[in-house]
Amino acid sequence: MTDLPAPRISDLARALSPDGAAGVRDYLSGLNPEQRLAVETTEGPVLVLAGAGTGKTRVLTTRLAHILATGRAKPWELLVVTFTNKAAREMRERVGHLIGPSAEGLRWLGTFHSVAAQILRRHSELVGLKSSFTILDTDDQERLLKQLLEAANIDTKKHTPKSLAHLIDHWKNRGWTPDKLPPGEDFANGKGHALYAAYQKRLATLNACDFGDLLLHNLTILSQHADLAAEYRNRFRYILVDEYQDTNVAQYLWLRLLTSSTGNVCCVGDDDQSIYGWRGAEVDNILRFERDFPGAKIVKLERNYRSTKHILGAASALIAANQDRLGKTLWTEDDSGDKVRVRGVWDGEAEARLIADEIETARKQGMKYRDMAVLVRASFQMRAFEERFLMLAVPYQVIGGPRFFERAEIRDAHAYLRLIQSEDDDLAFERIVNVPKRGIGDTSVQKILHIARENGVSAMQAVRHLLTTDELQARTRTPLANFVRDLDRWRLLAADMPHWEVTETLLDESGYTAMQKADRTSGQTRLDNLKELTQAMQAFDTLQAYLEHVSLVMELERKSDQESETGSVQIMTLHGAKGLEFPLVFLPGWEEGVFPSQRSIDEKGMKGLEEERRLAYVGVTRAKRDARISFAANRLVYGRWTSQLPSRFVDELPLAHVDPQSDTGYYSGGGSPGVQQPKSRWDDAPSFGAGYSSPGWKRAQSFTSNPPSRSNLGSTPARKAVIQGQSRPIAPPKPSGDWSRGDRVFHQKFGYGDVRAVEGNKLVVDFEKAGEKKVIDSFVEKAS
Repeated sequence: MTDLPAPRISDLARALSPDGAAGVRDYLSGLNPEQRLAVETTEGPVLVLAGAGTGKTRVLTTRLAHILATGRAKPWELLVVTFTNKAAREMRERVGHLIGPSAEGLRWLGTFHSVAAQILRRHSELVGLKSSFTILDTDDQERLLKQLLEAANIDTKKHTPKSLAHLIDHWKNRGWTPDKLPPGEDFANGKGHALYAAYQKRLATLNACDFGDLLLHNLTILSQHADLAAEYRNRFRYILVDEYQDTNVAQYLWLRLLTSSTGNVCCVGDDDQSIYGWRGAEVDNILRFERDFPGAKIVKLERNYRSTKHILGAASALIAANQDRLGKTLWTEDDSGDKVRVRGVWDGEAEARLIADEIETARKQGMKYRDMAVLVRASFQMRAFEERFLMLAVPYQVIGGPRFFERAEIRDAHAYLRLIQSEDDDLAFERIVNVPKRGIGDTSVQKILHIARENGVSAMQAVRHLLTTDELQARTRTPLANFVRDLDRWRLLAADMPHWEVTETLLDESGYTAMQKADRTSGQTRLDNLKELTQAMQAFDTLQAYLEHVSLVMELERKSDQESETGSVQIMTLHGAKGLEFPLVFLPGWEEGVFPSQRSIDEKGMKGLEEERRLAYVGVTRAKRDARISFAANRLVYGRWTSQLPSRFVDELPLAHVDPQSDTGYYSGGGSPGVQQPKSRWDDAPSFGAGYSSPGWKRAQSFTSNPPSRSNLGSTPARKAVIQGQSRPIAPPKPSGDWSRGDRVFHQKFGYGDVRAVEGNKLVVDFEKAGEKKVIDSFVEKAS
């Protein structure tokens, strides 16, 4: 340990608090031995491996307070980086509460971007900017990119500014400047590099940068000016990093430039909770900490203060199946609590009914609505629960986004359907007459509405009249005529075709589906929601019945907006639930293809599967007292009922900590007649059918063909409740045959499509509903 700095006279003479000097170290009281070790190990590189519910935030803030209270550094000699402004604010407040005025002056405590912005302001001339540079918001960024795309004669409908902005952000998160962009990274058929370079040049001309530039310019400055990098390394005597498992490549490189391999850097994180790979997070950053900092001290926080032993037992066994992890064993002194319940239900609607009924039961037993949460893998799963809660008047709140029927894509689809149902619906006309963009400007739309009001007719009637005159310019009349012709055709189809098929047709023919496919940021999520919409429509006999149902739901939502005294049930995605906790947590939809996400496995293979398993671990550990997992035997997929397999994660749970239940029965396997299929451990009831033998079915069935092998995760005699786990190896999928360009295929998640390219065992498939995807060949079957 290095010598401490000599005390200052002003510090020695400073007035003590009313409690006297004895109160100085009170901030250490209440820490368990591992937490205290993490706080007091101040010198050299330290990795605090903090499991879920182990007091990570307390350790980080107490360590910061300890460094300041003991005089090891002045506030301005500390670099403390977090991921959110809220976390930074809370940390500053907590430290101030612990040690008082000594916490003032923490000027380098903030998010990665806010700290990087401070550095860039000081040295902006080194990257061709003035210190008064502007940071563009998303709208300005996309507007600038649209100008560049149009100047390059690129179709902005097919290659949208939003997609390019998302791609450029990805490149910057990887630390790639235009001159370092790898050949494989591209946009708009070979024009990605030139567009990126033109964009950066234009930003410099405007004396502006985007959020990605804050770190990217820092990397340029610190890597090209060794004297400045050394100056900052000397300035920051201690560096503390929160949520290290969520850092991306640019953040990692930035931290490495500001620290030496023997410096006083402390990173706090949990490799088992690294769930943001889709936005650039690299779990490898935390896994290679000991290689980056030889001789680093690893402190494991394993005592959990949140959950019961059964919840921890289930979560620990689940995550033990991952290969890329540092490993730790969560334990608790809380021996109470029920086992994790796992239930198989008949279908998605039965699942929603079950969870709603159990919420009502829990409420009658004294639990508040706000203490219960439904955590789903994807937003499209929320619809069934929202409708059921509304029907039963259960107050709920969707966290992280709008309610299902309030989502823009759902409202757009409903507007099309309302206009087919009734030409007099001017609100629906106004919403979708130029969605997707057809070249019908706002001025033209307002003129149509004005003429309609003056003549006492609907907007559609006004349009039909205007098309027979020259009152509108030809460039507006043509798309309007096409729009009217399309509506008339869809209305005729609606007379003979099922209304859900009409919906799919109009979304495709209107260009709405193509618009979402072109959006690489959130387009796929919107397509999933639209798919859920068309499947929900199949429960109604007519389009009118469905639209009346939607109107009722929206009215119930309006009436339910007033929160009850006991709060609201929280509905959110598993990604949005990280960092939260609830006494009772429902985890629905644990089925192959849904969770783990088929898309994640197809695109990332084993790495994607392990991140999905970490997401399951996060979900289970959100529960304090009660966790309930469910899966459905049947789901409606692209208009047909299919048998669902329980998620492989279900069979990775340990029976010692799980209470399996089934009220409706499940299945005893599929495959060919006369061939006995392996059963899930949760499958105790008679079969409801057989004959399903897709590659996805065979692949998932292969995962249950061998009983799980037991692996003791270790125990410590001094601990009251050490968690035992189970894990079993997962075999890779087998190829399903020879493939050629043009082959027609079917995928459980993406539906039908055509093979565009074959790359070993990977296929590039243009799916009708989901766009172009790269998938592993064993996850599709040939379609006739």
